[in-house]
Amino acid sequence: MHQASKLVAVVTGAGRGIGAETARALAQEGFHVVLVSRTEAELITVQSSIEHSGGSAELLACDITLECEVIRLFETVPVVHLVVNNAGMNRPGELTALNTADLDAMLALNIRAQILVAREAVRKMVELPQALREQGVVSLVQVTSQMGRVGAAERTIYCATKHAMEGFTKALAIELAPYGVRVNAVAPTFLDTPLTAPFFAKDPAFRASVLRRIPMGRLGTVAEVASVIAFLASPAARFVTGESIAVDGGWTAQ
Repeated sequence: MHQASKLVAVVTGAGRGIGAETARALAQEGFHVVLVSRTEAELITVQSSIEHSGGSAELLACDITLECEVIRLFETVPVVHLVVNNAGMNRPGELTALNTADLDAMLALNIRAQILVAREAVRKMVELPQALREQGVVSLVQVTSQMGRVGAAERTIYCATKHAMEGFTKALAIELAPYGVRVNAVAPTFLDTPLTAPFFAKDPAFRASVLRRIPMGRLGTVAEVASVIAFLASPAARFVTGESIAVDGGWTAQ
């Protein structure tokens, strides 16, 4: 259950990948982490690993594409200091082959759901004590993508959604700056994960093309992304807002 003595972080898409690793990193930094995903079984695994390491976590199965469930989520969590808006999806393909089901799914999760989560979180954040907000520990971190800065074939809709959330981050940061609530983004490149490994193994040519675009010559890791999120959530970043940090090995510097 929620522990009032700790800062509380809500992490969406916490069942795997960046979300799971970020939850672990935040727990190590002393946050009580609320793990959010549609798949409860995955959350149980992450919660167990956090508690085994001495951290504090609870899980809430929630479909954030449904407004009523987002509202219920933030009614359940009495106090929120940090939200990591991580849940997202991609269904690559050429625009001429796009069907409306894929379009609607990506818009619903990558844009609409993230905005709803931010809205409900911010309503709570601006009511926190001013002294706490001034410490720099009240913030929202969007997980966007390097594809929110550049374009790529077969990723037209994904790029559109990530560009949208990069803009949302900047605008919301300006809106909330007078309240002492910070808003930032982290924009990762392709990552080396158990989910991507089979895909890259199946298509060595695509893997090679990706590596050619990354000056550092390798894929990123979820731990590298999580560490940047943990920094943005900390008082060390208390004067950082409206920023998007690329964790991309130099891809977008070219």
